[in-house]
Amino acid sequence: MNKKSFLQPALDSDLQRVADARHHDPFSVLGVHPEGGHWRLTVYRPHADRMWVELDGIRTEVERMGVTGFFSLSGDRARWGAHPVMVEQAGGAENRFIDPYTFWPQLDEAALQQFHSGECFTAHDLLGARPHTVDGIDGILFAVWAPNAERVSVVGDFNRWDGRVHAMRTRGHYGVWELFIPGLPCGALYKFELRQRGSGQILLKSDPYGRYYQMRPDTASLICDRHSYAWQDDLWMRRRRTHDWLHQPLSVYEVHVGSWKRHANGDYYSYRELAEQLVPYVKDMGFTHIELLPITEHPFDGSWGYQVTGYFAPSSRFGGIDDFKYFVDCCHRHGIGVLLDWVPAHFPKDAHGLARFDGTALYEHEDPRMGEHKDWGTLIFNYGRNEVRNFLYSSAWFWLEQFHIDGLRVDAVASLLYLDYSRKPGEWAPNQYGGNENLDAIHFVRRTNEVVHQAFPGVLMVAEESTAWPQVSRPVYLGGLGFSMKWNMGWMNDSLQYFSHDPVHRQYHHDKLTFSLLYAFSENFVLPLSHDEVVHGKRSLLEKMPGDGWQKFANLRLLFTYLFTHPGKKLLFMGCEIGQGVEWNHDESLDWHLLDFDFQAGVQRVVRDLNQLYLQRPALHQWDFDWRGFEWIDCHDHNQSVVSYLRKSSEGYLLVVLNFTPVVREGYRIGVPEAGAYGEIFNSDSIFYSGSNVSNGTHIVSEPVKAMGREHSIVLNLPPLAGVVLQKTL
Repeated sequence: MNKKSFLQPALDSDLQRVADARHHDPFSVLGVHPEGGHWRLTVYRPHADRMWVELDGIRTEVERMGVTGFFSLSGDRARWGAHPVMVEQAGGAENRFIDPYTFWPQLDEAALQQFHSGECFTAHDLLGARPHTVDGIDGILFAVWAPNAERVSVVGDFNRWDGRVHAMRTRGHYGVWELFIPGLPCGALYKFELRQRGSGQILLKSDPYGRYYQMRPDTASLICDRHSYAWQDDLWMRRRRTHDWLHQPLSVYEVHVGSWKRHANGDYYSYRELAEQLVPYVKDMGFTHIELLPITEHPFDGSWGYQVTGYFAPSSRFGGIDDFKYFVDCCHRHGIGVLLDWVPAHFPKDAHGLARFDGTALYEHEDPRMGEHKDWGTLIFNYGRNEVRNFLYSSAWFWLEQFHIDGLRVDAVASLLYLDYSRKPGEWAPNQYGGNENLDAIHFVRRTNEVVHQAFPGVLMVAEESTAWPQVSRPVYLGGLGFSMKWNMGWMNDSLQYFSHDPVHRQYHHDKLTFSLLYAFSENFVLPLSHDEVVHGKRSLLEKMPGDGWQKFANLRLLFTYLFTHPGKKLLFMGCEIGQGVEWNHDESLDWHLLDFDFQAGVQRVVRDLNQLYLQRPALHQWDFDWRGFEWIDCHDHNQSVVSYLRKSSEGYLLVVLNFTPVVREGYRIGVPEAGAYGEIFNSDSIFYSGSNVSNGTHIVSEPVKAMGREHSIVLNLPPLAGVVLQKTL
């Protein structure tokens, strides 16, 4: 048997595996390979009728191999060029393309090793679909991590979604597959088709690192061009690096992009339309930041963005990539920061997404005790896997770098920290030391915060963490988790429970007002009145309040006064500031028509004025996280449901008095720090806010009468269900 006939069966076998889309290394068969003293060009295009190779306008026909989709030509490689230009005829139409199988591997070995090691914070620059140029030829370099696949292909509208056409090459033990395809246009649709090694199962997946996706319910990724958005926020970005957020005001307006406002026909506002309307509204209301519920791509509107499938893509519901950049840019140019809800705790089971990506538990744990949130119907990331941590690190990095986001509010941190989170005995497995701490997730959280703070000075990392885990907002080098701030869920729950009681019963729940000060400075707290409190039958903030209509609105104004004068940064969900009576509905616009009514307009004015007071008075923000910023005047008057305290700064102090009953407390004596005259600078009962207008004026002279442990005092008439803020004037 001669050498040629000896090799023929093996070659036929390889060709068959390519035709069956089962070959793990199609580059060993396709492209240009030496054959004796010549070269052989082999192309597989199952939909082509005829094929030519073209150089300098001269075509040479490539012979079809029988009735297969293979075309082959033997000859001098110099006649075809380093990267042959092919012309195929299919159904009477001609199409030019450059053979992808003539290019060497493109992914850098050192970058692959870094990805494999778990310290790759910009994996989005390695994987996904990126514009790329090789030997002067422009195209798209596709790369995907799928270590348990037998074969991976790029499929799209450019190859009839046929996994046989563009099979990828494997990069060995890294588990990464790559393919450079020249000439693909921006906007082309694509996915990855994977054949699982063990079962032979065929999977069709969106790109985990995709930058843009089709509008739901379609799920394909889109090829994106190199973006060259001309940012105009240099001044903001420079100032952010040295911004002293610990001692500056932070008042956050939490927004669901799809329901802040909608067009009359129900259509969404685009990112650009929101820039034109939301930004000036937030500026006028005095908020310093907008916090967006997740706008990372997600298939189900009802998840509000918290079940993410596109960790590197702004949702196409509201516009394109540059449209979202324009929104952030507009915010910055108007002095508004942008925070983004980020969801590294879980992901949905949608078939096109991360779930069992290569036919195995790749991004999630195989063990459901660690890999599934049954309450939410979602899967949990495997934080012990280097490549999974890289994916999440890179997602955080991507939004901060590419979109100039000013901070991430990390969702559901408690579910990350505890192995037994929302699990019954027997439904979880302890860690190696027998505890319930998720050690891999804790390492991931700490490393994420370390990297973000080092790479992006001035950026905030905010934890939604609902337990008593210690040092959430303390540096990693001190044993903390490294967040900038933590939501104060205890304050929120206690406050709303207190306000839900009829005022006649509040005297028995006075501790709900005072308990928060026992731990107020143990963390850098944000006081949240968030979207979670106005859905799922919990009722709107207004409807949580007891009493008749007047009392409900008075209570709401009092709650906001308490929020803005209590130590901690502020967060308020959209719609709360206009006294919306119904629960938030993600499918509808807020009830903006309510501002035609005096009570709702009054609530909006209260929030606007409280924001201005908070911004302008250092006593309300300079020492938000420090005992120096707070001092009780009296916390013991539970019989009358009144509390009074000082908020302090290096420049002075303000006196806050809150009356939680609908009774006017006439002649109420308050101890003051020093003799002099005091005046009201804010009163939530003002007629301007549709209150009853019980006021003490701007000149209240103290008396040398001891009260509340102080040598001097003033006498006030406390307005009903209201708060007053006073300053020393003389």
